[in-house]
Amino acid sequence: MKVLTVVGARPQFIKAAVVSRTIPAFNARSRRDRQIQEVMVHTGQHYDDNMSAIFFQELTMPEPAHHLGVGSGPHGQQTGRMLERLEPVIEQERPDLVLVYGDTNSTLAGSLAASKLRIPAAHVEAGLRSYNRAMPEEINRVITDHLSALLFCPTARAVKNLSCEGIVTGVHQVGDVMHDSLLYNLARADRRVGVLAELGLRPGQYGVATIHRAETTDRPETVAGILSALGRLGLPVVVPLHPRSRAVLDAAGIARVPDSVRLMPPVSYHQMLMLERHARLILTDSGGVQKEAFLLGVPCITLRNETEWVETVELGWNRLAGTNPDAIVMAAHGALEEVRSERGSPYGSGHAADAILVIVADFCQEKES
Repeated sequence: MKVLTVVGARPQFIKAAVVSRTIPAFNARSRRDRQIQEVMVHTGQHYDDNMSAIFFQELTMPEPAHHLGVGSGPHGQQTGRMLERLEPVIEQERPDLVLVYGDTNSTLAGSLAASKLRIPAAHVEAGLRSYNRAMPEEINRVITDHLSALLFCPTARAVKNLSCEGIVTGVHQVGDVMHDSLLYNLARADRRVGVLAELGLRPGQYGVATIHRAETTDRPETVAGILSALGRLGLPVVVPLHPRSRAVLDAAGIARVPDSVRLMPPVSYHQMLMLERHARLILTDSGGVQKEAFLLGVPCITLRNETEWVETVELGWNRLAGTNPDAIVMAAHGALEEVRSERGSPYGSGHAADAILVIVADFCQEKES
């Protein structure tokens, strides 16, 4: 049963690694006549070594069978190049299923290419909605869900979101593969705890922030405002800076940041887990980092006006602040003083990959028969 996995950005590498790593064990204990064979395609959406190669090395993922080398560019151009280069790969490999993750342009291109070639698509992290169509990610996830034959939802709310759009066939609540990843990688990440000493940080006495989404970084004044707010929190804040954010600052000639804010190049997944695990506070516009903060029990401030991960807000571990500097500071001070409730287990038990592979194998066998 050949599954073609399409990835292109660092959050997808982390999620795909969970499923890829589980395939050999699944095959070993399976009594099926045919086993799952994975062919991985890297679109090249993230191409910098710090955003791509180091993740494959650290997550012990095999090199992709196909690297499309698309690189950066405007959304339409980037997605179009992916489609152009994906189609011949899919025609060559003739998979039983195309597996896509998350909400990037690589997700959209993978599901579109599969649909055009009449290959079923499966979407991991289906059903998430911010209900903000100004976000490119929202467009990507909505279209991908409506094209997919299998929809792997991390939460009950994601299942409900799909039902409200009339999508009920092929929908499965399996839990969150990011929870699987966190459980697997935390012990391994402990070896990278030295990153705190390297940065002169003491556990529980610093903040960590990430800024990468287009709506956050497209305007220099927005990025500068966020950095000024980070300087008013009363604790040192480290910011592993996405290349897009760095380019915005450089283009605008913004060289100075508050003394308590430390800008640094992107870090590896294990280093980031250590920074998050020992932080007093996390501030981010990333969906994945919001969820990691919740799973690690670290209060989070989301630098957006909405979130797909509503459970983190409802359970009191996440506050939506947008990008207004005063709102960020107010939310951060409130989060630092708040006594929070138990987190519960809205994202499953950490066995999402196993559930996904059982459903994939059943689907491929039924399709063949």
